[in-house]
Amino acid sequence: MAAGNMQATVKWAGDGLLVGISPGGHAMAMDTNPERKSAVSPVEMVLLALGGCTGVDVVSILEKKRMKVTGYEAVVTAEREPEHPRKFRKLHVHHIVRGVGITPEAVARSIELSETKYCSVSASLRPGAEITSSFEILSDAPSQA
Repeated sequence: MAAGNMQATVKWAGDGLLVGISPGGHAMAMDTNPERKSAVSPVEMVLLALGGCTGVDVVSILEKKRMKVTGYEAVVTAEREPEHPRKFRKLHVHHIVRGVGITPEAVARSIELSETKYCSVSASLRPGAEITSSFEILSDAPSQA
């Protein structure tokens, strides 16, 4: 396989269940039965991928800016088309950054860089879906030294 290419394998396990095997060999169960919900669905995995991709970017960029990040969450909400294939129409990522001395300017710039330069998941979704973002900063008290 050429450099930069990836390959994942998805195996049918029966009764609407699938097992995905990542390029790194990690297995992930998927469930397509909305009543059973024994595992994440393939569509839900897209939301998790977006949150994970942008999240690692935002935290990494903030740390490079010497910001003390003590916690991070990405809450991803989505609106899908009503008709099949029910593609994503709009996605919104709400970034919740916890830390000491985190500035709004640093968070805004980190999100912008993730959205425009680094996050391959958002770049892959963006041609067909509108992706917006917001953020909040939760301040931890500086430790008494």
